Amino acid sequence: MHPRLLRIEDFTYTLPDDRVARYPLPQRDASRLLVWQKGNITDDVYSNIPAHIPEGMLMVFNQARVVHARLLFTKPTGSTIEVFCLAPHEQYADVPTAMQQKGSVLWQCLVGGAAKWKQDTVLTITSAAPAFSLSATIAERRPGSFILQLSWSDETLTFAEVLHYMGKVPLPPYLRRTAEVKDETTYQTVYARDEGSVAAPTAGLHFTTSVLDHLESGGVKKAFVTLHVGAGTFIPVKAETMDGHDMHAEWIEVTRDTLATITHSLDKGIIAVGTTSLRTLESLYWIGNKLLNGDTVDFNGIAVSQWEPYDTAQQHPVQEALAALMQYLNGQQSERLITRTRILIAPGYTFRIIKGLVTNFHQPQSTLLLLVAAVTGGRWRTIYQHAMDNDYRFLSYGDGSLLWL
Repeated sequence: MHPRLLRIEDFTYTLPDDRVARYPLPQRDASRLLVWQKGNITDDVYSNIPAHIPEGMLMVFNQARVVHARLLFTKPTGSTIEVFCLAPHEQYADVPTAMQQKGSVLWQCLVGGAAKWKQDTVLTITSAAPAFSLSATIAERRPGSFILQLSWSDETLTFAEVLHYMGKVPLPPYLRRTAEVKDETTYQTVYARDEGSVAAPTAGLHFTTSVLDHLESGGVKKAFVTLHVGAGTFIPVKAETMDGHDMHAEWIEVTRDTLATITHSLDKGIIAVGTTSLRTLESLYWIGNKLLNGDTVDFNGIAVSQWEPYDTAQQHPVQEALAALMQYLNGQQSERLITRTRILIAPGYTFRIIKGLVTNFHQPQSTLLLLVAAVTGGRWRTIYQHAMDNDYRFLSYGDGSLLWL
């Protein structure tokens, strides 16, 4: 069956409110770990995950760093307008470039209370330390979102710094609580580096420096990619079938050295830490495959479309596809690939890069659950029922799993 025809009602389950982890455990690697392999399930904890990863395998982590994407502006009347910064305007070459803008920036945003915001009204928020003001005006109204012109008085500050001082941690809406001081640390992986995500790559939240060191001492290699997680990751599928769902686009960044490491690790096997790492890795194959087919790759736009993996007739071996991508980077004398992907991974997808996935337990009727169903051959219900029966904690701050193909 083509994934377009999948009915989202077939990917739902009952998630009681008390199973959603509102807060993380005090110790990251104390989270429980469900291990699924060849139909067998075992229970463990993340501090023991090195025992489950064979020597020589490569684990790939998403090093995206969450920014303070929630801004609370005050109207002249005193009421509050909440702005959620989604992604930079298309005029910027990439997320890092947009985050380094000074004085002013255009940003795609969700706006809470937008009906109360008139087109010509300027909203303002001020910071005491350092002292500066941030203003917002509506530059463009789009279906479901706005393009805002954000300007600040201290033009020595970058937009990344403005968000740091003015914004709040954008906790997932299903946690139903405001961000607290400790979320500054707990809603960030220990290896987070590249600023730009509006949500944490939550599979990585369980890893401590100690666990990473134990993996390395056990002969497990690691590599880092970047996928700037967008708010679309939290949006349940509302269409009856997947054909009516538009997959959100997200920025990815992979260095040439990391691409070489991935290529050389295919024989030993690669594990994606998180659905975002998995989507990045599999997107690399489809970009290389497109290059081999002589098709135009829109590196400045969307390099991998939603249905491309299912509608492309000519599909080359993975080694050849990655070699073509490396050749492209060499020809461009570029040290990194930066583009966007809309890849949708659902049952019916054939994995090219990964042999396993580390991931949390996801929302019903979500594209993330579709991805898990693709990895497990559709046996996700057995896995999730085991987690439910054995008191696992769900969603971003919850427990997780190691799923083998």
